[in-house]
Amino acid sequence: MNPRTCRLLSNLCFQLGVISIGASIFIWWFLNGDAPEERAHAERFGIFVGLWAPTLLILSNRFDRYADKASTVPGLKPENLEDREPE
Repeated sequence: MNPRTCRLLSNLCFQLGVISIGASIFIWWFLNGDAPEERAHAERFGIFVGLWAPTLLILSNRFDRYADKASTVPGLKPENLEDREPE
């Protein structure tokens, strides 16, 4: 995995984490029904979607760190280091 791919995955995970927070609030707020079962389902589903955010943000951080230390990424081949900026 080259640094450019790591940065792309980092940005993607960060954006999906932020979207997850918004989706969680949307689900909890707008999918509430009149019946107690519908309200309970909307609350539980909103919490479930909201729990994705920390995982995605942590993955974003890890991919960003891997991009900074690209030579130590497991499975990185020397030919992929040509895109790396000089230190």
